[in-house]
Amino acid sequence: MEDSKLFYHRNLPHWHPPGRAIFLTWRLHGSLPQTVVNEMRILRHHLSAKNLERTPESRVLEFKRIFAKVDAILDSAKSGPLWLKQTGIANMIQQTLLERYANLYVLWSYVIMANHLHVLLKPKSPANIATITKNLKGFTAREANKLLARTGRRFWQDESFDHWARDRAELFRIVQYIENNPVKAGLVKNPADWPWSSAAERKRRGLAEIEVLT
Repeated sequence: MEDSKLFYHRNLPHWHPPGRAIFLTWRLHGSLPQTVVNEMRILRHHLSAKNLERTPESRVLEFKRIFAKVDAILDSAKSGPLWLKQTGIANMIQQTLLERYANLYVLWSYVIMANHLHVLLKPKSPANIATITKNLKGFTAREANKLLARTGRRFWQDESFDHWARDRAELFRIVQYIENNPVKAGLVKNPADWPWSSAAERKRRGLAEIEVLT
């Protein structure tokens, strides 16, 4: 039977085994066209009804297809909220990840794009993903809205995508995926050239190998 502390389901499946690195993606509220949101809702309903008897792992694989499609749409977006393109907001989020809540997690990798954020981290006991997400999204939303002169407005989409790294090889594949995001989007030629990323942060610190940043 599934352990409710490890696996839960809202719009996407979430499975958080203790001691594992978790790949998280957050996007800005309203960053997807309504047609895509409607299509995702229909697909989620179809998969949920179809896969009631399947294991959590197999359902995660199905929902990863949704993630791949959404990520490609976010990367190519030219409209909708693109507030993370603003240097002040991107710098604030980067500093928050690296410093403000560093006591809650081991940070492996991150990238801040125009309308979404990818992070790979491992919670430090007794923190969990729910606590980490609440702190990071809550603080950055409040600070960003101050910079944007917005009051009482939603900044992040409530739902997050997450996936835990099954082994060390997958962990490094995820790091490469995250850091290659700006290259894939045509923004830079090399991952370390994107200033709001773990690749650039390692370069700033003079680190030649992939190491934890907190």
